[in-house]
Amino acid sequence: MKTGKWYALLGLFTVLFLAACGEKSDEGLGRYGMLDESTPEYTTVMFLRSVYEDDNLDAAIAVSSEKMSRILTRYHSNRNVQRHLLNLRYDSVIITPQSTGGVGRSEFSEKSTITVFLSGTYGEDKVEDLRSLDLIKEDGEWKVNKIHPDTYL
Repeated sequence: MKTGKWYALLGLFTVLFLAACGEKSDEGLGRYGMLDESTPEYTTVMFLRSVYEDDNLDAAIAVSSEKMSRILTRYHSNRNVQRHLLNLRYDSVIITPQSTGGVGRSEFSEKSTITVFLSGTYGEDKVEDLRSLDLIKEDGEWKVNKIHPDTYL
């Protein structure tokens, strides 16, 4: 009887070990990977991830207003958008939206300004900076409308 308990316990640990080895296919956004897709913060992080991590600007254009889409299209490449529009280049970057401390619900607002903290490396240098992006709601979805220049320059 005692041997059956050991086999059951061994089987349980094997199942837990194999379940833990599987990779999660959908990486969440935000501090704990729990940023809701219907928030302006989510759209902001998706926009910047596309600019800094993707091979092209398609995802950034998809979450942009018509005005911002035209601007991105004129720059043609991610490197040009980083250099000229954001004035901030990275080889690798971590994007963290800053909480506004507000208690309001973004689902009822039509405009939002999100400040993001960007931390990463460019060459051998560590680069940390803030950027603010204006978002508007179009057809029920948040779209990036404007990128504010660095106010501390």
